[in-house]
Amino acid sequence: MLKQCGAAVVSLFFLTLAACSTSHEIEVKPVEIKPIHITIDVNVKVDKALDDFFGDIDAAQKKLEKNQSKTGGSE
Repeated sequence: MLKQCGAAVVSLFFLTLAACSTSHEIEVKPVEIKPIHITIDVNVKVDKALDDFFGDIDAAQKKLEKNQSKTGGSE
């Protein structure tokens, strides 16, 4: 009887160990990086174009101011 109880306890112990086995898997997916276009790129282009456009007007204004100062004329 003692041998049967011992065998039952040992087999119950091994069955418990077999039932408690777990495995964990972590799936690592690649990160996709997409290009980002920011509107500041367009604003810089527009800002440069406006500088070029108004730069001509500013240069003409400075030229007029120089001519007026040379001639001594005041309005």
